[in-house]
Amino acid sequence: MFSSPDEFIAPFTWNDLLFSAAITAACLLLVLFKNGAAENFVRVAERIVSAFARRRTLAIGALFLMVVAIRLAVLRLLPVPNPGIHDEFSYLLMGDTFAHGRLTNPTHPLWRSFETFHVNWLPTYSSMYPPAQGVALAIGQLLGNAWIGVLLSDAAMCAAILWMLQGWLPARWALLGAILAALKLGIASYWMNSYWGGAVAVIGGALVLGALPRIRRHARLRDAVLLAAGVALLANSRPYEGALFCLPVAVWLVLWLAGRVPTKVPYAARLRRVLAPIALVLALTAGVMGFYNWRVTGHALLFPYAVNLRTYVTSPIFLWQQAKPAMHYNNQQFEDFYNGWERTDYQRSWAGVRAVSLLKWARLRAVFFWPAAVLLLPAFVLVFRDKRVRFLLLVFFVTAPAIFVVVWSNPHYAAPLTCVIFALVVQSMRHLSVWNVLGRPVGAALARAIVLLLAIQTVRDVHAQKCDEIGWTCGRGSGRAAIVQQLTNLPGKHLIMVRYGADHNIHDEWVFNGAEIDGAKVLWARELDAAQNAALLAYFNDRIVWLVQPDEDNPELLPYAAAVPDSAP
Repeated sequence: MFSSPDEFIAPFTWNDLLFSAAITAACLLLVLFKNGAAENFVRVAERIVSAFARRRTLAIGALFLMVVAIRLAVLRLLPVPNPGIHDEFSYLLMGDTFAHGRLTNPTHPLWRSFETFHVNWLPTYSSMYPPAQGVALAIGQLLGNAWIGVLLSDAAMCAAILWMLQGWLPARWALLGAILAALKLGIASYWMNSYWGGAVAVIGGALVLGALPRIRRHARLRDAVLLAAGVALLANSRPYEGALFCLPVAVWLVLWLAGRVPTKVPYAARLRRVLAPIALVLALTAGVMGFYNWRVTGHALLFPYAVNLRTYVTSPIFLWQQAKPAMHYNNQQFEDFYNGWERTDYQRSWAGVRAVSLLKWARLRAVFFWPAAVLLLPAFVLVFRDKRVRFLLLVFFVTAPAIFVVVWSNPHYAAPLTCVIFALVVQSMRHLSVWNVLGRPVGAALARAIVLLLAIQTVRDVHAQKCDEIGWTCGRGSGRAAIVQQLTNLPGKHLIMVRYGADHNIHDEWVFNGAEIDGAKVLWARELDAAQNAALLAYFNDRIVWLVQPDEDNPELLPYAAAVPDSAP
Protein backbone atom coordinates (compact mmCIF):
# COMPACT_ATOMS: atom_id res chain seq x y z
CA MET A 1 0.00 0.00 0.00
CA PHE A 2 2.85 2.34 0.85
CA SER A 3 6.52 1.79 0.14
CA SER A 4 8.25 4.16 2.50
CA PRO A 5 7.82 5.01 6.18
CA ASP A 6 8.49 8.63 5.26
CA GLU A 7 4.92 8.77 3.97
CA PHE A 8 3.73 8.34 7.55
CA ILE A 9 6.15 10.77 9.17
CA ALA A 10 4.13 13.93 8.88
CA PRO A 11 6.59 16.84 8.75
CA PHE A 12 5.99 19.52 11.34
CA THR A 13 6.02 23.06 10.03
CA TRP A 14 7.73 25.88 11.87
CA ASN A 15 4.28 27.12 12.81
CA ASP A 16 3.50 23.78 14.46
CA LEU A 17 6.77 23.80 16.37
CA LEU A 18 6.41 27.42 17.42
CA PHE A 19 2.83 26.81 18.56
CA SER A 20 3.85 23.79 20.67
CA ALA A 21 6.75 25.73 22.14
CA ALA A 22 4.45 28.66 22.95
CA ILE A 23 1.93 26.43 24.78
CA THR A 24 4.73 24.73 26.73
CA ALA A 25 6.30 28.07 27.59
CA ALA A 26 2.96 29.44 28.77
CA CYS A 27 2.48 26.47 31.10
CA LEU A 28 6.00 26.93 32.44
CA LEU A 29 5.56 30.64 32.99
CA LEU A 30 2.46 30.04 35.07
CA VAL A 31 4.55 28.13 37.61
CA LEU A 32 7.92 29.87 37.29
CA PHE A 33 6.40 33.27 37.93
CA LYS A 34 3.82 32.99 40.64
CA ASN A 35 0.38 33.90 39.43
CA GLY A 36 -2.02 33.28 42.24
CA ALA A 37 -5.24 33.42 40.24
CA ALA A 38 -4.05 31.10 37.47
CA GLU A 39 -2.38 28.69 39.89
CA ASN A 40 -5.44 28.52 42.10
CA PHE A 41 -7.70 27.93 39.11
CA VAL A 42 -5.58 25.00 37.90
CA ARG A 43 -5.38 23.47 41.37
CA VAL A 44 -9.11 23.79 41.97
CA ALA A 45 -9.83 22.21 38.59
CA GLU A 46 -7.46 19.34 39.34
CA ARG A 47 -9.06 18.78 42.76
CA ILE A 48 -12.51 18.61 41.16
CA VAL A 49 -11.30 16.10 38.59
CA SER A 50 -9.58 14.06 41.29
CA ALA A 51 -12.74 13.94 43.40
CA PHE A 52 -14.73 12.83 40.37
CA ALA A 53 -12.12 10.18 39.49
CA ARG A 54 -12.49 8.62 42.94
CA ARG A 55 -16.09 7.78 42.06
CA ARG A 56 -14.76 4.99 39.92
CA THR A 57 -17.92 3.46 38.50
CA LEU A 58 -19.39 6.86 37.72
CA ALA A 59 -16.18 7.88 35.97
CA ILE A 60 -16.26 4.75 33.78
CA GLY A 61 -19.85 5.37 32.72
CA ALA A 62 -19.27 9.07 32.15
CA LEU A 63 -16.23 8.43 29.96
CA PHE A 64 -18.20 5.98 27.81
CA LEU A 65 -20.99 8.51 27.30
CA MET A 66 -18.53 11.35 26.72
CA VAL A 67 -16.82 9.52 23.84
CA VAL A 68 -20.17 8.69 22.23
CA ALA A 69 -21.49 12.25 22.68
CA ILE A 70 -18.36 13.99 21.36
CA ARG A 71 -18.05 11.74 18.33
CA LEU A 72 -21.72 12.24 17.46
CA ALA A 73 -21.37 15.98 18.00
CA VAL A 74 -18.70 16.21 15.27
CA LEU A 75 -20.57 14.13 12.67
CA ARG A 76 -20.86 17.19 10.47
CA LEU A 77 -17.07 17.34 10.20
CA LEU A 78 -16.37 13.62 10.49
CA PRO A 79 -19.38 11.85 8.96
CA VAL A 80 -20.13 8.14 9.16
CA PRO A 81 -17.20 6.58 7.29
CA ASN A 82 -17.44 4.80 3.96
CA PRO A 83 -15.53 1.51 3.81
CA GLY A 84 -12.62 1.59 1.38
CA ILE A 85 -9.95 -0.87 2.62
CA HIS A 86 -10.10 -4.56 1.63
CA ASP A 87 -10.20 -5.63 5.26
CA GLU A 88 -13.11 -3.35 6.10
CA PHE A 89 -15.37 -5.03 3.55
CA SER A 90 -14.42 -8.45 4.83
CA TYR A 91 -15.34 -7.46 8.39
CA LEU A 92 -18.59 -5.93 7.14
CA LEU A 93 -19.44 -9.21 5.39
CA MET A 94 -18.98 -10.97 8.72
CA GLY A 95 -21.15 -8.46 10.54
CA ASP A 96 -23.85 -8.75 7.88
CA THR A 97 -23.72 -12.54 8.14
CA PHE A 98 -24.18 -12.47 11.91
CA ALA A 99 -26.94 -9.87 11.62
CA HIS A 100 -28.78 -12.29 9.34
CA GLY A 101 -28.62 -14.92 12.07
CA ARG A 102 -25.98 -17.09 10.40
CA LEU A 103 -22.39 -17.99 11.16
CA THR A 104 -21.50 -18.34 7.49
CA ASN A 105 -23.07 -18.40 4.04
CA PRO A 106 -23.39 -21.00 1.28
CA THR A 107 -20.98 -20.87 -1.64
CA HIS A 108 -22.55 -19.27 -4.67
CA PRO A 109 -22.43 -21.33 -7.90
CA LEU A 110 -20.90 -18.36 -9.75
CA TRP A 111 -18.54 -17.38 -6.92
CA ARG A 112 -15.62 -16.66 -9.27
CA SER A 113 -17.43 -13.49 -10.39
CA PHE A 114 -17.70 -12.30 -6.78
CA GLU A 115 -14.28 -13.43 -5.56
CA THR A 116 -12.55 -10.72 -3.56
CA PHE A 117 -9.80 -10.08 -1.04
CA HIS A 118 -9.75 -11.56 2.47
CA VAL A 119 -12.95 -13.51 1.83
CA ASN A 120 -13.26 -17.29 1.65
CA TRP A 121 -15.60 -18.91 -0.88
CA LEU A 122 -14.79 -22.54 -0.17
CA PRO A 123 -16.02 -24.49 1.66
CA THR A 124 -18.36 -21.62 2.65
CA TYR A 125 -18.71 -17.92 1.87
CA SER A 126 -17.26 -16.06 4.86
CA SER A 127 -14.76 -13.51 6.09
CA MET A 128 -11.34 -14.88 6.90
CA TYR A 129 -11.04 -12.86 10.13
CA PRO A 130 -11.75 -13.84 13.75
CA PRO A 131 -15.38 -13.15 14.69
CA ALA A 132 -15.22 -10.61 17.54
CA GLN A 133 -15.18 -7.50 15.33
CA GLY A 134 -17.98 -9.01 13.26
CA VAL A 135 -20.13 -9.29 16.37
CA ALA A 136 -19.62 -5.58 17.11
CA LEU A 137 -20.55 -4.65 13.53
CA ALA A 138 -23.59 -6.94 13.63
CA ILE A 139 -24.84 -5.19 16.78
CA GLY A 140 -24.40 -1.87 15.02
CA GLN A 141 -26.22 -3.09 11.91
CA LEU A 142 -29.13 -4.33 14.00
CA LEU A 143 -29.26 -0.88 15.62
CA GLY A 144 -29.39 0.81 12.23
CA ASN A 145 -25.81 1.08 10.89
CA ALA A 146 -22.69 -1.06 11.26
CA TRP A 147 -20.72 2.02 12.31
CA ILE A 148 -22.83 2.24 15.47
CA GLY A 149 -21.05 -0.95 16.51
CA VAL A 150 -17.71 0.79 15.92
CA LEU A 151 -18.84 3.81 17.93
CA LEU A 152 -20.06 1.74 20.89
CA SER A 153 -17.05 -0.57 20.90
CA ASP A 154 -14.62 2.36 20.76
CA ALA A 155 -16.39 4.07 23.66
CA ALA A 156 -16.39 0.77 25.58
CA MET A 157 -12.67 0.51 24.83
CA CYS A 158 -11.99 3.83 26.57
CA ALA A 159 -14.14 2.76 29.53
CA ALA A 160 -12.30 -0.58 29.74
CA ILE A 161 -8.93 1.19 29.68
CA LEU A 162 -10.08 3.31 32.62
CA TRP A 163 -11.20 0.22 34.54
CA MET A 164 -7.84 -1.42 33.86
CA LEU A 165 -5.84 1.64 34.93
CA GLN A 166 -7.87 1.93 38.13
CA GLY A 167 -6.44 -1.43 39.15
CA TRP A 168 -2.85 -0.26 38.73
CA LEU A 169 -2.77 3.49 39.39
CA PRO A 170 -4.39 6.09 41.66
CA ALA A 171 -7.85 7.09 40.50
CA ARG A 172 -7.00 10.53 39.11
CA TRP A 173 -4.07 9.24 37.09
CA ALA A 174 -6.17 6.36 35.79
CA LEU A 175 -8.77 8.85 34.58
CA LEU A 176 -6.09 10.95 32.91
CA GLY A 177 -4.73 7.91 31.06
CA ALA A 178 -8.18 6.96 29.80
CA ILE A 179 -8.86 10.54 28.67
CA LEU A 180 -5.58 10.51 26.73
CA ALA A 181 -6.63 7.25 25.09
CA ALA A 182 -10.04 8.73 24.25
CA LEU A 183 -8.45 11.82 22.69
CA LYS A 184 -5.99 9.75 20.67
CA LEU A 185 -8.17 6.82 19.60
CA GLY A 186 -11.78 7.83 20.20
CA ILE A 187 -12.42 10.75 17.86
CA ALA A 188 -10.02 11.42 14.96
CA SER A 189 -8.51 7.95 14.59
CA TYR A 190 -9.07 5.23 12.04
CA TRP A 191 -9.99 2.98 14.96
CA MET A 192 -13.15 5.07 15.27
CA ASN A 193 -13.51 6.12 11.64
CA SER A 194 -13.29 2.81 9.81
CA TYR A 195 -14.52 -0.76 10.17
CA TRP A 196 -11.05 -2.23 10.57
CA GLY A 197 -11.21 -3.05 14.24
CA GLY A 198 -8.90 -2.52 17.19
CA ALA A 199 -11.28 -1.56 19.96
CA VAL A 200 -12.56 -5.08 20.69
CA ALA A 201 -9.03 -6.41 21.20
CA VAL A 202 -8.22 -3.43 23.44
CA ILE A 203 -11.22 -4.33 25.60
CA GLY A 204 -9.90 -7.89 25.85
CA GLY A 205 -6.43 -6.77 26.91
CA ALA A 206 -7.86 -4.27 29.41
CA LEU A 207 -10.10 -6.91 31.00
CA VAL A 208 -7.17 -9.30 31.39
CA LEU A 209 -4.78 -6.81 32.97
CA GLY A 210 -7.48 -4.97 34.89
CA ALA A 211 -8.64 -8.18 36.56
CA LEU A 212 -5.15 -9.29 37.59
CA PRO A 213 -4.47 -6.85 40.47
CA ARG A 214 -8.04 -7.24 41.65
CA ILE A 215 -7.67 -11.01 41.76
CA ARG A 216 -4.48 -10.65 43.77
CA ARG A 217 -6.18 -8.38 46.29
CA HIS A 218 -9.62 -9.97 46.57
CA ALA A 219 -9.78 -13.19 44.50
CA ARG A 220 -13.38 -12.47 43.56
CA LEU A 221 -15.33 -14.69 41.19
CA ARG A 222 -16.33 -11.62 39.15
CA ASP A 223 -12.77 -10.65 38.40
CA ALA A 224 -11.83 -14.18 37.39
CA VAL A 225 -14.73 -14.28 34.94
CA LEU A 226 -13.73 -10.88 33.53
CA LEU A 227 -10.15 -12.03 33.05
CA ALA A 228 -11.32 -15.14 31.20
CA ALA A 229 -13.72 -13.02 29.13
CA GLY A 230 -10.77 -10.82 28.16
CA VAL A 231 -8.81 -13.87 27.03
CA ALA A 232 -11.83 -14.99 25.01
CA LEU A 233 -12.04 -11.60 23.30
CA LEU A 234 -8.34 -11.68 22.45
CA ALA A 235 -8.62 -15.21 21.08
CA ASN A 236 -11.40 -14.04 18.77
CA SER A 237 -9.90 -10.72 17.69
CA ARG A 238 -6.07 -10.77 17.80
CA PRO A 239 -5.23 -14.41 18.61
CA TYR A 240 -1.54 -14.25 17.68
CA GLU A 241 -0.64 -11.11 19.62
CA GLY A 242 -3.17 -12.01 22.31
CA ALA A 243 -1.49 -15.34 23.00
CA LEU A 244 1.85 -13.67 23.74
CA PHE A 245 0.08 -10.94 25.71
CA CYS A 246 -1.55 -13.57 27.94
CA LEU A 247 1.63 -15.60 28.45
CA PRO A 248 3.04 -13.55 31.39
CA VAL A 249 -0.46 -13.42 32.89
CA ALA A 250 -0.77 -17.20 32.72
CA VAL A 251 2.65 -17.64 34.38
CA TRP A 252 1.71 -15.22 37.16
CA LEU A 253 -1.60 -16.99 37.76
CA VAL A 254 0.08 -20.38 38.00
CA LEU A 255 2.59 -19.02 40.51
CA TRP A 256 -0.17 -17.29 42.48
CA LEU A 257 -2.35 -20.40 42.56
CA ALA A 258 0.65 -22.44 43.69
CA GLY A 259 1.35 -20.01 46.53
CA ARG A 260 4.63 -18.77 45.07
CA VAL A 261 3.24 -15.22 45.00
CA PRO A 262 2.43 -13.81 48.47
CA THR A 263 -1.31 -13.83 49.10
CA LYS A 264 -3.71 -14.00 52.02
CA VAL A 265 -6.32 -15.91 50.02
CA PRO A 266 -6.56 -19.57 51.15
CA TYR A 267 -5.62 -22.23 48.61
CA ALA A 268 -9.14 -23.69 48.41
CA ALA A 269 -10.61 -20.24 47.78
CA ARG A 270 -8.07 -19.63 45.01
CA LEU A 271 -9.16 -22.82 43.29
CA ARG A 272 -12.88 -22.25 43.79
CA ARG A 273 -13.13 -18.51 43.09
CA VAL A 274 -10.40 -18.09 40.45
CA LEU A 275 -9.19 -21.27 38.78
CA ALA A 276 -12.58 -22.95 38.36
CA PRO A 277 -14.40 -20.00 36.70
CA ILE A 278 -11.42 -19.23 34.46
CA ALA A 279 -11.23 -22.87 33.36
CA LEU A 280 -14.98 -23.00 32.75
CA VAL A 281 -15.13 -19.81 30.67
CA LEU A 282 -12.08 -20.81 28.62
CA ALA A 283 -13.50 -24.28 28.02
CA LEU A 284 -16.77 -22.75 26.79
CA THR A 285 -14.77 -20.35 24.61
CA ALA A 286 -12.82 -23.22 23.05
CA GLY A 287 -16.06 -25.08 22.38
CA VAL A 288 -17.71 -22.07 20.74
CA MET A 289 -14.62 -21.38 18.63
CA GLY A 290 -14.48 -25.00 17.54
CA PHE A 291 -18.15 -24.94 16.58
CA TYR A 292 -17.67 -21.71 14.64
CA ASN A 293 -14.67 -23.16 12.78
CA TRP A 294 -16.61 -26.33 12.01
CA ARG A 295 -19.49 -24.40 10.50
CA VAL A 296 -17.21 -22.10 8.47
CA THR A 297 -14.37 -24.39 7.38
CA GLY A 298 -15.72 -27.86 8.08
CA HIS A 299 -13.11 -28.61 10.77
CA ALA A 300 -13.16 -27.52 14.41
CA LEU A 301 -9.40 -26.86 14.47
CA LEU A 302 -9.16 -25.20 11.05
CA PHE A 303 -9.51 -21.43 11.29
CA PRO A 304 -10.92 -19.34 8.42
CA TYR A 305 -7.71 -17.31 8.40
CA ALA A 306 -5.67 -20.46 7.75
CA VAL A 307 -7.98 -21.42 4.87
CA ASN A 308 -7.41 -18.03 3.25
CA LEU A 309 -3.65 -18.28 3.67
CA ARG A 310 -3.61 -21.71 2.05
CA THR A 311 -5.85 -20.61 -0.79
CA TYR A 312 -4.29 -17.30 -1.75
CA VAL A 313 -1.14 -16.22 0.08
CA THR A 314 2.35 -17.14 -1.10
CA SER A 315 4.31 -14.25 0.42
CA PRO A 316 6.11 -14.74 3.75
CA ILE A 317 4.20 -14.18 6.98
CA PHE A 318 7.23 -13.83 9.25
CA LEU A 319 10.39 -11.91 8.45
CA TRP A 320 12.58 -15.01 8.29
CA GLN A 321 10.33 -16.94 5.89
CA GLN A 322 10.76 -17.23 2.15
CA ALA A 323 7.99 -16.81 -0.37
CA LYS A 324 6.21 -19.90 -1.67
CA PRO A 325 6.01 -20.57 -5.42
CA ALA A 326 3.68 -18.20 -7.25
CA MET A 327 0.08 -19.31 -7.75
CA HIS A 328 -2.41 -18.82 -10.55
CA TYR A 329 -5.56 -16.87 -9.70
CA ASN A 330 -8.97 -16.40 -11.28
CA ASN A 331 -8.53 -12.72 -12.11
CA GLN A 332 -5.82 -10.22 -12.94
CA GLN A 333 -6.30 -8.17 -9.77
CA PHE A 334 -5.41 -11.17 -7.59
CA GLU A 335 -2.40 -11.86 -9.81
CA ASP A 336 -1.22 -8.29 -9.32
CA PHE A 337 -1.85 -8.32 -5.56
CA TYR A 338 -0.58 -11.74 -4.50
CA ASN A 339 2.05 -12.45 -7.19
CA GLY A 340 3.09 -8.82 -7.49
CA TRP A 341 2.75 -6.37 -4.64
CA GLU A 342 2.78 -8.80 -1.70
CA ARG A 343 5.78 -10.74 -3.00
CA THR A 344 7.90 -7.76 -4.02
CA ASP A 345 7.21 -5.21 -1.28
CA TYR A 346 9.37 -7.11 1.21
CA GLN A 347 12.70 -8.75 0.42
CA ARG A 348 14.24 -11.11 2.99
CA SER A 349 17.36 -9.14 3.84
CA TRP A 350 18.57 -6.91 6.65
CA ALA A 351 17.72 -3.90 4.51
CA GLY A 352 14.21 -5.27 4.02
CA VAL A 353 13.78 -5.95 7.75
CA ARG A 354 14.93 -2.44 8.53
CA ALA A 355 12.55 -0.89 5.99
CA VAL A 356 9.41 -2.68 7.19
CA SER A 357 10.38 -2.14 10.85
CA LEU A 358 10.72 1.60 10.33
CA LEU A 359 7.38 1.57 8.55
CA LYS A 360 5.71 -0.21 11.47
CA TRP A 361 7.24 2.16 14.00
CA ALA A 362 6.15 5.21 11.99
CA ARG A 363 2.58 3.92 11.89
CA LEU A 364 2.55 2.99 15.57
CA ARG A 365 3.98 6.36 16.54
CA ALA A 366 1.35 8.20 14.52
CA VAL A 367 -1.52 6.27 16.10
CA PHE A 368 -0.44 5.98 19.74
CA PHE A 369 1.69 9.07 20.36
CA TRP A 370 1.73 12.79 19.65
CA PRO A 371 4.62 15.26 19.26
CA ALA A 372 4.45 16.64 22.81
CA ALA A 373 4.87 13.12 24.22
CA VAL A 374 8.59 13.48 23.52
CA LEU A 375 8.74 15.56 26.72
CA LEU A 376 8.11 12.32 28.64
CA LEU A 377 11.30 10.61 27.50
CA PRO A 378 13.50 11.69 30.46
CA ALA A 379 10.84 10.55 32.93
CA PHE A 380 10.18 7.32 31.03
CA VAL A 381 13.64 6.09 32.04
CA LEU A 382 12.48 6.13 35.66
CA VAL A 383 9.58 3.80 34.82
CA PHE A 384 12.05 0.93 34.40
CA ARG A 385 12.85 1.21 38.12
CA ASP A 386 9.20 1.46 39.14
CA LYS A 387 7.90 -1.66 40.89
CA ARG A 388 4.29 -0.59 40.42
CA VAL A 389 4.40 -1.15 36.64
CA ARG A 390 7.17 -3.73 36.37
CA PHE A 391 4.73 -6.45 35.35
CA LEU A 392 3.24 -4.18 32.67
CA LEU A 393 6.73 -3.65 31.26
CA LEU A 394 7.16 -7.42 31.15
CA VAL A 395 3.90 -7.81 29.22
CA PHE A 396 4.99 -5.07 26.84
CA PHE A 397 8.39 -6.58 26.08
CA VAL A 398 6.96 -10.07 25.63
CA THR A 399 4.23 -8.88 23.25
CA ALA A 400 5.84 -6.04 21.27
CA PRO A 401 8.27 -8.26 19.31
CA ALA A 402 5.27 -10.14 17.89
CA ILE A 403 4.29 -6.98 16.03
CA PHE A 404 7.72 -6.56 14.48
CA VAL A 405 8.54 -10.15 13.47
CA VAL A 406 5.63 -10.38 11.03
CA VAL A 407 6.01 -8.84 7.60
CA TRP A 408 2.69 -6.97 7.56
CA SER A 409 1.69 -5.23 10.75
CA ASN A 410 -0.68 -2.31 11.24
CA PRO A 411 -1.22 -0.25 14.41
CA HIS A 412 -4.42 -2.07 15.39
CA TYR A 413 -2.40 -5.30 15.52
CA ALA A 414 -0.92 -3.82 18.71
CA ALA A 415 -4.41 -3.35 20.18
CA PRO A 416 -3.90 -5.75 23.14
CA LEU A 417 -1.02 -3.54 24.30
CA THR A 418 -3.00 -0.29 24.19
CA CYS A 419 -3.86 -0.25 27.89
CA VAL A 420 -0.21 -1.00 28.71
CA ILE A 421 1.02 1.84 26.50
CA PHE A 422 -1.22 4.40 28.18
CA ALA A 423 -0.39 3.02 31.63
CA LEU A 424 3.31 3.58 30.92
CA VAL A 425 2.62 7.04 29.47
CA VAL A 426 0.70 8.05 32.59
CA GLN A 427 3.28 6.58 34.94
CA SER A 428 5.93 8.60 33.10
CA MET A 429 3.78 11.70 33.62
CA ARG A 430 3.59 10.91 37.34
CA HIS A 431 7.37 10.86 37.55
CA LEU A 432 7.62 14.02 35.47
CA SER A 433 5.03 15.87 37.53
CA VAL A 434 7.11 15.74 40.75
CA TRP A 435 10.14 17.48 39.23
CA ASN A 436 10.82 20.85 40.81
CA VAL A 437 13.17 23.60 39.73
CA LEU A 438 14.00 26.26 42.30
CA GLY A 439 11.06 25.04 44.30
CA ARG A 440 8.63 25.51 41.42
CA PRO A 441 6.61 22.56 39.91
CA VAL A 442 8.18 22.63 36.47
CA GLY A 443 7.42 18.94 35.85
CA ALA A 444 3.73 19.44 36.58
CA ALA A 445 3.68 22.32 34.09
CA LEU A 446 5.25 20.11 31.41
CA ALA A 447 2.71 17.36 32.11
CA ARG A 448 -0.12 19.86 31.71
CA ALA A 449 1.38 21.05 28.43
CA ILE A 450 1.53 17.48 27.12
CA VAL A 451 -2.18 16.94 27.83
CA LEU A 452 -3.21 20.35 26.54
CA LEU A 453 -1.29 19.92 23.28
CA LEU A 454 -2.97 16.56 22.63
CA ALA A 455 -6.38 18.11 23.23
CA ILE A 456 -5.54 20.99 20.87
CA GLN A 457 -4.22 18.58 18.24
CA THR A 458 -7.45 16.57 18.40
CA VAL A 459 -9.58 19.69 17.98
CA ARG A 460 -7.47 20.81 15.05
CA ASP A 461 -7.71 17.37 13.39
CA VAL A 462 -11.49 17.38 13.73
CA HIS A 463 -11.74 20.91 12.37
CA ALA A 464 -9.54 19.89 9.42
CA GLN A 465 -11.76 16.81 8.89
CA LYS A 466 -8.77 14.57 9.42
CA CYS A 467 -10.33 11.27 10.47
CA ASP A 468 -7.22 9.11 10.23
CA GLU A 469 -3.66 9.70 11.44
CA ILE A 470 -2.09 7.72 8.60
CA GLY A 471 -4.37 8.71 5.75
CA TRP A 472 -5.80 5.31 4.87
CA THR A 473 -9.51 5.64 5.41
CA CYS A 474 -10.45 9.29 4.94
CA GLY A 475 -12.13 9.82 1.60
CA ARG A 476 -11.77 6.23 0.42
CA GLY A 477 -14.78 4.36 -0.89
CA SER A 478 -16.85 7.50 -1.53
CA GLY A 479 -17.26 6.81 -5.28
CA ARG A 480 -18.47 3.29 -4.70
CA ALA A 481 -20.76 4.41 -1.88
CA ALA A 482 -22.31 7.09 -4.12
CA ILE A 483 -23.18 4.49 -6.75
CA VAL A 484 -24.72 2.21 -4.13
CA GLN A 485 -26.84 5.09 -2.87
CA GLN A 486 -27.87 6.01 -6.41
CA LEU A 487 -29.04 2.49 -7.26
CA THR A 488 -30.67 1.92 -3.87
CA ASN A 489 -33.06 4.75 -4.69
CA LEU A 490 -34.00 3.22 -8.06
CA PRO A 491 -36.60 0.47 -8.48
CA GLY A 492 -35.63 -3.13 -9.17
CA LYS A 493 -32.46 -5.09 -8.49
CA HIS A 494 -29.12 -4.19 -9.99
CA LEU A 495 -25.96 -6.01 -11.04
CA ILE A 496 -22.80 -3.95 -11.50
CA MET A 497 -20.03 -5.38 -13.66
CA VAL A 498 -16.69 -3.91 -12.61
CA ARG A 499 -14.09 -3.46 -15.34
CA TYR A 500 -10.60 -2.44 -14.23
CA GLY A 501 -7.95 -0.74 -16.33
CA ALA A 502 -4.47 -2.01 -17.02
CA ASP A 503 -2.97 0.40 -14.48
CA HIS A 504 -5.51 -0.38 -11.75
CA ASN A 505 -4.53 0.39 -8.14
CA ILE A 506 -4.85 -3.00 -6.42
CA HIS A 507 -5.81 -1.32 -3.13
CA ASP A 508 -8.88 0.29 -4.71
CA GLU A 509 -11.14 -2.76 -4.90
CA TRP A 510 -14.86 -2.32 -5.67
CA VAL A 511 -16.08 -5.92 -5.81
CA PHE A 512 -17.45 -6.60 -2.36
CA ASN A 513 -20.87 -7.87 -1.34
CA GLY A 514 -22.81 -8.69 1.80
CA ALA A 515 -24.08 -11.99 3.13
CA GLU A 516 -26.99 -12.10 0.66
CA ILE A 517 -25.93 -12.61 -2.95
CA ASP A 518 -29.10 -13.58 -4.79
CA GLY A 519 -31.31 -11.31 -2.70
CA ALA A 520 -29.11 -8.21 -2.67
CA LYS A 521 -30.58 -4.98 -4.04
CA VAL A 522 -27.17 -3.98 -5.48
CA LEU A 523 -24.68 -6.66 -6.44
CA TRP A 524 -21.07 -6.15 -7.49
CA ALA A 525 -19.36 -8.61 -9.85
CA ARG A 526 -15.94 -8.81 -11.43
CA GLU A 527 -15.89 -8.81 -15.23
CA LEU A 528 -14.06 -11.98 -16.26
CA ASP A 529 -13.94 -14.11 -19.42
CA ALA A 530 -16.86 -14.16 -21.85
CA ALA A 531 -18.16 -17.57 -20.74
CA GLN A 532 -18.24 -16.63 -17.05
CA ASN A 533 -19.85 -13.27 -17.83
CA ALA A 534 -22.53 -14.94 -19.97
CA ALA A 535 -23.32 -17.46 -17.22
CA LEU A 536 -23.56 -14.62 -14.69
CA LEU A 537 -25.94 -12.58 -16.84
CA ALA A 538 -28.09 -15.62 -17.54
CA TYR A 539 -28.31 -16.42 -13.82
CA PHE A 540 -29.28 -12.84 -12.93
CA ASN A 541 -31.51 -12.21 -15.94
CA ASP A 542 -34.04 -10.39 -13.76
CA ARG A 543 -31.58 -7.61 -12.89
CA ILE A 544 -30.67 -4.32 -14.50
CA VAL A 545 -27.03 -4.71 -15.50
CA TRP A 546 -24.56 -1.83 -15.32
CA LEU A 547 -20.90 -1.30 -16.12
CA VAL A 548 -18.56 0.74 -13.92
CA GLN A 549 -14.88 1.44 -14.63
CA PRO A 550 -13.26 2.61 -11.37
CA ASP A 551 -10.01 3.62 -13.06
CA GLU A 552 -11.72 6.24 -15.22
CA ASP A 553 -11.88 9.84 -14.07
CA ASN A 554 -15.21 10.35 -12.30
CA PRO A 555 -16.44 6.78 -12.90
CA GLU A 556 -20.12 6.57 -13.70
CA LEU A 557 -22.71 3.89 -14.31
CA LEU A 558 -23.20 2.82 -17.92
CA PRO A 559 -25.62 0.24 -19.33
CA TYR A 560 -23.75 -3.02 -19.74
CA ALA A 561 -23.80 -4.12 -23.40
CA ALA A 562 -23.14 -7.83 -23.10
CA ALA A 563 -23.55 -8.40 -26.84
CA VAL A 564 -20.67 -6.05 -27.75
CA PRO A 565 -17.53 -8.17 -28.32
CA ASP A 566 -15.14 -5.66 -26.75
CA SER A 567 -17.21 -5.31 -23.58
CA ALA A 568 -15.18 -8.06 -21.95
CA PRO A 569 -11.45 -7.91 -21.37
